[in-house]
Amino acid sequence: MSNGADLSFVNLGITIGHLENGVTVFGFRIAFYGIIIGCGMLAGIWLAKCDAIRRGQDPELYLDFALYAIIFAIVGARAYYVLFEWDAYKDDLLQVFNLRAGGLAIYGGVIGAVVTLIIFTRIRKQSFFSMADTGVLGLVLGQIIGRWGNFFNCEAFGGYTESLLAMRIKRSLVNPSMISQELLDHLIVDQGVEYIQVHPTFLYESCWNLCLLIFMLWYRKRKKFNGEMLFIYLLGYGLGRSWIEGLRTDQLLLFGTGLPVSQCLSVILAAGAACILIWKHRQLGKGKEENI
Repeated sequence: MSNGADLSFVNLGITIGHLENGVTVFGFRIAFYGIIIGCGMLAGIWLAKCDAIRRGQDPELYLDFALYAIIFAIVGARAYYVLFEWDAYKDDLLQVFNLRAGGLAIYGGVIGAVVTLIIFTRIRKQSFFSMADTGVLGLVLGQIIGRWGNFFNCEAFGGYTESLLAMRIKRSLVNPSMISQELLDHLIVDQGVEYIQVHPTFLYESCWNLCLLIFMLWYRKRKKFNGEMLFIYLLGYGLGRSWIEGLRTDQLLLFGTGLPVSQCLSVILAAGAACILIWKHRQLGKGKEENI
């Protein structure tokens, strides 16, 4: 690793000498995190509209939904994060609205989007599960892209590792609250510069979701009932997140337990989705497939 490099994947021979995390336009600083999240949202809307066309649905219906879902997904993501990091905000409530300082949780965004879809489908007299089956394709694509915002922010990483994908980050670039004692015990000093070496959990999740999306795109023509793609997403994402969350050093903890709240939620969602899928397929095995 060259002297002073910001980041490297040491076992892959990939080194980034200087890692920018934003760009300045007309004197206004725009974080790459926000740009990437925005690109993920646009890509997700595009994929959902493409799937709607394939299914013979009105693609504009999904664009209408997205206009509301994006807003309430951001609100949900922020609310979820603030709820489980309340001690950091209780003495300065205005910081709750300071999104530029970071602090969004994907599960909160998913919850916000689901609640929005429930209300939207009731008002527009549409099938919630039918729209959800198309919507989750866009959601998982957005997650694949959005996770790379964490890369530029040098966050959402795990504990110390020497694995093939081990990522070494200059300590000065990282929020001190994310650096565990384990990472300090394995602190690396290279030509006078301190580094931590971590699991790139953002990369793990992005790759896991890519595999999930590929499977879902293959399976969507074979689905047996409305809602099946939604439950496949909850099962697939829940399984991956329950493992990946256990590696992270910036976990949001369930009140008074010390348990990672997103890991607990992942296990519950994956188990629940698996039970529903098994039950539904058994029911369909006894009769005819649904007319979808």
